[in-house]
Amino acid sequence: MEELLKKIGSWLFLVGILVAVIVGLIVGASWYTDANLYVAGLLAVLGFVVGLLSFFAMGSITHEKVPTFLIGALTLVLIGALSSTWSFGEWQGLAPYLTGITQYLAIFAAPAAGILAIRAIWDAGKTEEIERVIPKMPK
Repeated sequence: MEELLKKIGSWLFLVGILVAVIVGLIVGASWYTDANLYVAGLLAVLGFVVGLLSFFAMGSITHEKVPTFLIGALTLVLIGALSSTWSFGEWQGLAPYLTGITQYLAIFAAPAAGILAIRAIWDAGKTEEIERVIPKMPK
């Protein structure tokens, strides 16, 4: 069962990244309809599931990869938040595409990063007494 959940977590991670990039390009090209809210909700749910699976050491983000993922996700969320202010001077051709991609990637990464940050803080702050009751995240 654990192996199946790891495969599901890996595939959900890949699907989330692909959907974020494709929808970001579509939004950047202004080919979208009113489905933006639904896609953003889907990406947030995918990110939450990926984070939850990784929280219980059954996802694609292993214990060793958590610090790298958290730094990358923080950077991505900051870029996504700031991307609406990007200016390329006279040529605005690329800005909407980059804005769309970074914003949707940030929507996907933020829930997973939040869940894994909670786990990292928990693992760093718990004492030996608590660890006897609730073990550390397996490696």
